[in-house]
Amino acid sequence: MSRIAGFSSPLLLGFDEIERILDRVSKTTSDGYPPYNIERVRAGENQTDTLRITLAVAGFSESDLEVTIDQNQLTIRGRQQEESGREYLHRGIAARQFQRSFVLAEGIEIAGASLENGLLSIDLDRHEPERIVRKIAISSKA
Repeated sequence: MSRIAGFSSPLLLGFDEIERILDRVSKTTSDGYPPYNIERVRAGENQTDTLRITLAVAGFSESDLEVTIDQNQLTIRGRQQEESGREYLHRGIAARQFQRSFVLAEGIEIAGASLENGLLSIDLDRHEPERIVRKIAISSKA
């Protein structure tokens, strides 16, 4: 793993995990398929906004799609099965497989996923961490 110069500063303590996440993101391939949107869905008062990832997955059924989360990495896979017994004179719509990954920040949870009209939507909730200010007692060693 290559070291990122900014994280080798002695003033940045405990940021090893961020460096690993950046390394994981840089290794994620992105060929542009399937196209996707990321949007903020505004909530009402006293509610937190949610995020929604929408992928264009026309031709895929629920059984062809898999949504998993592992160590804050959301992965969406699509696998279509070739239908035997079909003879194509022209094939412009390929049965194409894909994998799309997103690294999620701490505190983001998957609220749900839905498939409608060829669009797979995944809703994400962000839970704001509680801010705690502590006073540290200083002891003298004499």
